[in-house]
Amino acid sequence: MDVTVVVPTFNEGPNVAELVRRLAAAFHDGADAGGAGAGEAIPAVEVLFVDDSTDDTPAEIERVAAASALPVRMIHREAPDGGLSGAVVAGLRAAAGERVVVMDGDLQHPPEMVPVLLATARETGADVVVASRYTGKGDAGGLDGRWRRWVSKASGLLARSMFPVKLRDVSDPMTGFFVVRQGAVDLAGLRPRGFKILLEILARQRLVVVEEPFVFGERFAGRSKATVANGLRYVQQLTLLRFGRLSPFAIIGALGAVLNLAILAGLQALGVHYLPAVIWANVVTIVINFLLQERFVFADLREGAHGFWGRFVRSFAFNGTEAAVRTLLLWWIVERAVPHPELVQAALILVAFVVRFVFQAQVVYRPRGSARADARTGQRPGERAQP
Repeated sequence: MDVTVVVPTFNEGPNVAELVRRLAAAFHDGADAGGAGAGEAIPAVEVLFVDDSTDDTPAEIERVAAASALPVRMIHREAPDGGLSGAVVAGLRAAAGERVVVMDGDLQHPPEMVPVLLATARETGADVVVASRYTGKGDAGGLDGRWRRWVSKASGLLARSMFPVKLRDVSDPMTGFFVVRQGAVDLAGLRPRGFKILLEILARQRLVVVEEPFVFGERFAGRSKATVANGLRYVQQLTLLRFGRLSPFAIIGALGAVLNLAILAGLQALGVHYLPAVIWANVVTIVINFLLQERFVFADLREGAHGFWGRFVRSFAFNGTEAAVRTLLLWWIVERAVPHPELVQAALILVAFVVRFVFQAQVVYRPRGSARADARTGQRPGERAQP
């Protein structure tokens, strides 16, 4: 078998027949683009459903399999360990193909893109080919509403900030549509949970990754299963994956906040007005936080990023601007609503925490240069980068 298409499903019965039909048509009509060059045979393709459904979806899969032009298998899990991510890992373990395509069962991942992804995998030799909504002519229009599109982009930005090296060439780590080379992924090292298995795969090991743009489509049938609980599980997954970098950043931020409030209280006790006291407290803690982050948080990224003074200027400029905005908000709130500057300052510092972390990782310590195109020329992306 050349290709296994792994489709995790949960109560997606109305989508099964159309998905299999379009997959078969995509390989039949686009054989040259999807794994068969001139004079080569059409690739041998199977579809593997990993089903956690509580309705009649398994019976529908069996019905479609009996009449399908493509071989169709099913793994029905009575205990859905690891959720959707666990289903994908089960599919990767059971896949017979040399390349494994992972896609959703609701047809928002167009089956017609599968041969394109496989062609890119064949041409580049990449370990992973990611179908991205946020590169080239990609589009996330199929997401339900402006709010979900904003959440998707913000979630991806946060993930790239926590893994600035491993995800530096991945614009859409939240996608569930990708191709992996069989054997490239250490399945034993994965700890699947929730929805975002690609993030789990890319964050736990160094892989050669390239992207292909795609347009995220509308659901064929059924309703989205995205919930607030899934969002909280994503935050938990991200924190567990990147706890090593986020933890010292949080500790340093907490120490800086305590120092900031102590300087503010001390200067006010000496008779200094709270506004200049806030400015001095901000300047001192910005410099100290930067020096501590250099040593304990981003030390492994310094060599590939800007020079020391370049990092300092960018960090100080951003944090100074953020502090100025925060001071204006402080003044506005204290004068109009809450006459306790220490309490207001503490709340504003907490709100600014995530914004500062994203800026530090994405701008101050962002690795210079990108190897996104190197895989197409045979060079392994990130070989010179720190792990």
